[in-house]
Amino acid sequence: MFADEKLPKIEEAFEKLLASIKENASQEDIQKLKLAFQWAFELFKDRKLPSGKSYLFHLIEVAEIAVRDMGLRSSTVISAFLHSKEMRATYTSEQIKSTFGNSVSIIVDGFNKVSEIRTERISFQSDNFRKLFLTMVEDIRVILLKIAHRLHDLRNPDDYEPKKLENFVQEVKFLYIPIVHRLGLYRIKAEFEERVMKYENPDIYQSISDKIMASKSKQEVFMQEFIQPIQRRIIMTQDMDCNIKWRTKSIPSIYAKMRSQNVEFEHVYDLFAIRIISKSVPKKEKEDCWRIYSIVTDLYTPNPKRLRDWITSPKASGYESLHTTVKASDDKWVEVQIRSERMDEIAEKGQAAHWQYKDGKQKRDTDDWLNQVRDILENPDQINFETHSKGVGQPVLDKIFIFTPNGDLKQLLQGSTVLDFAYEVHTKVGDTCNGARVNNRIVPIRHVLHNGDKVEVITNKKQAPKHDWLAFVNTERAKSKIKRYLKEQESKEADFGRALLTRKTKNWKLTFTDETINNLVKHYKSPNAMEFFHLIATEKIDMVELKKYLISLEDVDNKDIRTLKPEESFEYKTYNTDNPSDILIIEEGLSNVNYKLSKCCNPIPGDAVFGFVTISSGITIHRKSCPNAKSLNERYNYRLLDVKWREAKDASTFQTTIKLSGRDVLGLVGEITKVISGDLKVNMRSISFDSRDGHFDGKIIVQIKDTDHLEQLIHKLGKIHGVEKVYRVD
Repeated sequence: MFADEKLPKIEEAFEKLLASIKENASQEDIQKLKLAFQWAFELFKDRKLPSGKSYLFHLIEVAEIAVRDMGLRSSTVISAFLHSKEMRATYTSEQIKSTFGNSVSIIVDGFNKVSEIRTERISFQSDNFRKLFLTMVEDIRVILLKIAHRLHDLRNPDDYEPKKLENFVQEVKFLYIPIVHRLGLYRIKAEFEERVMKYENPDIYQSISDKIMASKSKQEVFMQEFIQPIQRRIIMTQDMDCNIKWRTKSIPSIYAKMRSQNVEFEHVYDLFAIRIISKSVPKKEKEDCWRIYSIVTDLYTPNPKRLRDWITSPKASGYESLHTTVKASDDKWVEVQIRSERMDEIAEKGQAAHWQYKDGKQKRDTDDWLNQVRDILENPDQINFETHSKGVGQPVLDKIFIFTPNGDLKQLLQGSTVLDFAYEVHTKVGDTCNGARVNNRIVPIRHVLHNGDKVEVITNKKQAPKHDWLAFVNTERAKSKIKRYLKEQESKEADFGRALLTRKTKNWKLTFTDETINNLVKHYKSPNAMEFFHLIATEKIDMVELKKYLISLEDVDNKDIRTLKPEESFEYKTYNTDNPSDILIIEEGLSNVNYKLSKCCNPIPGDAVFGFVTISSGITIHRKSCPNAKSLNERYNYRLLDVKWREAKDASTFQTTIKLSGRDVLGLVGEITKVISGDLKVNMRSISFDSRDGHFDGKIIVQIKDTDHLEQLIHKLGKIHGVEKVYRVD
């Protein structure tokens, strides 16, 4: 095939690979495989591994494992020659797709993508690594090719530097062993476990290996004596044909038993396993397996606790077999596995032996298997690997994983932007984010990130969060941080707006009270005072127009009303203050006037009060401790009236507000309502409680008779367990 006569062994190895795949490949596939190898040969004919071996042998051997050990077909084998960095630098994805087909292109791209995961700062045991791997794998053949790769790597440790080999061992131990277990690749799993143990515990491995070799002749005699009675019985049935194999269990399995049973090698419970494989037609597989089981258990005493029926209920991987452990001579225990030839093929190679990757049901089956692999990655500690129900072909893509410049990993929602990532790093980084370098390319803050991206955030001290940022961020963390910043800024601007309006009204010599603010909020149709002051701070309110409005309010209030004339009429119902049934006495001898209780302080019988003459609302009654009392006395002393309460002779009640706070204990609200409604027969108008971090704040609006009644209520509420503070709201 090649002009270079120095490479006959490479040519021989490749011809051997062709021979092993020809049965299951078309002529077109063979030609594509030859071309893929030609591409690899041109790139790597001079490349050597640390062991001195040609890199081409590495590629051929990986492809050979895919065919021989895993039963894979041409697309995966072709991909084994095309998945390197050098190949990607020489040929584009489009060239590979147009030359070798879509399947090969998908496998090569997927393999390269997974191989680029930076693992310097990520543990293979970490959930984030498994999840990142999970989200990046979209085709199961990518995983199978990686398994073939790592099997070759561990078979040839001299081909790699020690640090790289250590990485491969950890990757196999925590990622690929659980996967091959689930996929039913038990032979590969056993080899992985042996090679990992040989690397991590070489002395123990060698010690057990030596003991196995030293007792090999005894083992053979023992197993022959054990098998012969079974063979004779099966032959006597005449209608069954079986093949019987035996083996000593793997060294990692024996070591695990030594540790779990706390015994030396010589006292391990069951060192041996035999496999009885029936050559049964499909309809008689189960029947024949149970007949063989009956023969074995007639000859040897079984341990009923060790029966495993994976024929009636196969494993999720498709594994089918009957397992039992029986007692042989010298009280030695032997595990017996009973299965058909079809079952044995699946047990040896897993369902990979049948994965064709064609349209229809087989393609759907591979999607199921990929979902099962994802289950493993999501639940690595589940030794039985129970399947979670997922829809066919529904990969878990709700999360993406992004690398920081240092190689740390951040998990985000699918569809997250550069700005989401910036807030995931730190609030300050998010607040000042001005863009980013994604995979060494500068992008804006709106850029949507993809799984495995490497992101370096660019910040600017002059940058600050804006309202439009909320339109494109995707994570709750980013949204809440932006909203908090905007709220804080709005609050600061509102404080500035209030201070500005206070100075303006003082310069204009106009009134500035809570009532003024309430009038302004209503006039400008703001939802609350803070929003109103924010409008002032952001110059969205015309101050000239505002001044005119305030002057109009002052003109109404400043009309000269030094004396009240009985003939002046009001819009409200008038009360005869000489009537003994009235609750108030206003200025001895003054009658036929209307009044109302001020809402700013809600006076009740027993409070020290005064009257204030208004133009449009008659007389308003205020408590002398009212927040507005001082201002009214200083500016409108001539409009104040003496007022006192009459002796209450009816059941009149008055509205007031009580606030409570304290520790949030069980049944607190029930105790409070019991005291109010039950003990004191007080009518509640409303009740609201806010609890957080074990502390509560409450507000209750009640109807009470007078201050004595109120004090009694406050005193009783203060005695309730958990209530620390009770007071009337002015």
